[in-house]
Amino acid sequence: MPKTDRLNPDKIRANLKTKRIGREIVVFNCTSSTNDVAWEYAKGAENNGVVIFAEEQTAGRGRAGNKWFGGKAQSIICSIVLLNSRFSPDLLTLTCAVAVAETIGRCGSSEAKIKWPNDIILAGKKVAGILLESKANNDRSDYVLGIGINCHQRPNSFPSELQPFATSIDIVSRSVADRISLSKRLLTSIDHWLKVAEKNSRKVTAQWRKLSIQLGHRVTLVFNGTQFVGNCIGIDPQKGLILQLDTGGVRMFDAAHTSIAKSISGQA
Repeated sequence: MPKTDRLNPDKIRANLKTKRIGREIVVFNCTSSTNDVAWEYAKGAENNGVVIFAEEQTAGRGRAGNKWFGGKAQSIICSIVLLNSRFSPDLLTLTCAVAVAETIGRCGSSEAKIKWPNDIILAGKKVAGILLESKANNDRSDYVLGIGINCHQRPNSFPSELQPFATSIDIVSRSVADRISLSKRLLTSIDHWLKVAEKNSRKVTAQWRKLSIQLGHRVTLVFNGTQFVGNCIGIDPQKGLILQLDTGGVRMFDAAHTSIAKSISGQA
């Protein structure tokens, strides 16, 4: 890890030209979960847009109850407080996925892509993940948006069971990422795409389609414990992934109750 790479709120905030995201930035050396800390901040209406970073999590969690593996000072681990929002969970997940993929961009000959609903893929392996948590607030919702991006891990940094499926920016780029710059790009990208989603959600879904590794491919997914197989033909910002099922008919699958079992085409 470069000496200048240690996360610092003042360095991240310097010249940060965001309207909503990052109005306050907090960095922990170690915490159980940045999402848990973010929910404490969410109790105050003035904390909309606050970002919690951590160099290390002792109880980081991923989607569907999985544990998020990061390693000390090897990743960007952060949670963003979004209060009083009219976004649907599915649209917010799509928006964040587009923003994170854009943040990572191209590393060498590989470009960051999206595996629905919340994985970012680089050179065929997972480089980042997103965990969206919500609480109802009358006709709106309060959200905590958790993001983890692998930066400095080497192949042997991951547990053996994850090595075939996980990668980092340093591995793919064959260089050393600057986490301060990457954090600034991340907050700028999320701020931008949230504004886009508010004005025209179709632009978000159009960009998601460009970055998707599943659109146009046959996939197997599990919805509420039942397996479905079909061709991915689209995405709806409110209702989720659209499949032309092998059994006939077209069906939409929301992100909250669905996981990808495998991609028959080998794309994910």
